[in-house]
Amino acid sequence: MDNNEIEFTRLVRENKSTIYTVCYMFSNDEDEVNDLFQDTLVNLWKGFASFRKESKASTWIYRVAMNTCISADRKKKRRKDTTPLTMDMNLYEDTDTDTKQVQMLHKRINKLGMIDRAIILMWLENMSYDEIGAVVGISAQNVGVKLYRIKEELKNG
Repeated sequence: MDNNEIEFTRLVRENKSTIYTVCYMFSNDEDEVNDLFQDTLVNLWKGFASFRKESKASTWIYRVAMNTCISADRKKKRRKDTTPLTMDMNLYEDTDTDTKQVQMLHKRINKLGMIDRAIILMWLENMSYDEIGAVVGISAQNVGVKLYRIKEELKNG
């Protein structure tokens, strides 16, 4: 392995949960989340050599993951509807109270627009307003305003 591969592997290992979380917020389907995760890794690798390290690596990774998921979402909307194959059981279904609350929050977040979804996701990941603004391309003050509105929408959702 050369130094680029070693550095890339380290970066992915450190940010694996972040990438997965972004992908999870853009889909309810486990297979689709895994596809988005894989597409994000491919896009990260393609852009790794040109990453100038002017921002934090986590900010760059968020931006690539979000752009990958947004692009996939747009492509999905242009495709004709398909009927997925399903099984009569879900091995990942859990019925405890915490899981139900997380599922309810996930459903409400999925009703938000893509940018609002991304902003609340980054806020839930404890990113600062400056970092969120850098990823989305808005000021930190605008992030605060948007977060207030998003939280209100989620409460009333």
